[in-house]
Amino acid sequence: MNSFLKGFRLREAILKSGVPDTLSARANELVRLGMVHLLSGAVPLYVVNEFPKSGGTWVGQMLSRVLSVPFPRNRFPVLRPSIMHGHYLSPFGLKNTVAVWRDGRDVMVSWYHQQLFPHEHRNDAQIKRTRREISFNNYENVYENLPAFIEYAFTKPHSPGFSWADFVRRWHHLENVVHVRYEDLRRDTPTELQRIVRELTGSKLDAEEAVAVADEFSFERQSGRRSGEENKKSFLRKGMVGDWKEQFSPEAREVFDRHAGRELILLDYEKNRDWVKKG
Repeated sequence: MNSFLKGFRLREAILKSGVPDTLSARANELVRLGMVHLLSGAVPLYVVNEFPKSGGTWVGQMLSRVLSVPFPRNRFPVLRPSIMHGHYLSPFGLKNTVAVWRDGRDVMVSWYHQQLFPHEHRNDAQIKRTRREISFNNYENVYENLPAFIEYAFTKPHSPGFSWADFVRRWHHLENVVHVRYEDLRRDTPTELQRIVRELTGSKLDAEEAVAVADEFSFERQSGRRSGEENKKSFLRKGMVGDWKEQFSPEAREVFDRHAGRELILLDYEKNRDWVKKG
């Protein structure tokens, strides 16, 4: 609670004086932590939780539209019903929560680009730290670099400070949480959106509205490209399922399996570890 109050006071001071973005970001983080862990059930807040690059922003956008509540993304939240999107390892106090899952191998490919290439959402600090801690002769050579990057992502995680495997172990079994897969959303967005709303709120989302919202926030509409057409300078880089199959070398398969093979099976993305030797 003390951190929560400090965050609100820091927020007020920042809004009055105009201070550097780093301090503003820290205040934002403190306020959000306090709100989601202490107030999500009371306000209520709808918490969309994910390991980065799993589709959480997309889910948050659609829920904001169908529930008619704000989605204060990348800015200070307000104390009213709204969508709170984040990367939270601890489930303490979280209510009204949607956990978004994605095949960890596709996550690693997207995470590589998030950590090493700039996009429109100002990830410069993240890139600077990652390139300082792990450097490559040619960052464009994803296939060659992925084994080392995967090792780095699991052993020295930052932004957030936990790995994909950590997140899976903490969240995959939780009840009273709406679980949704990125892959299922890509296959049938309206049906999955209807299910999320029903399980999250007990309300029924009209089929026509679900189709309209799914179309409004589709990858194609938001990016201006077809799924699979890559733009490395965009937060919405490629928007496809199974990209890892082209990017994972035999060594990348082995490294990922060593760190998260069990978690891949826990989420039922694989039945066993035979996939490691198929490449």
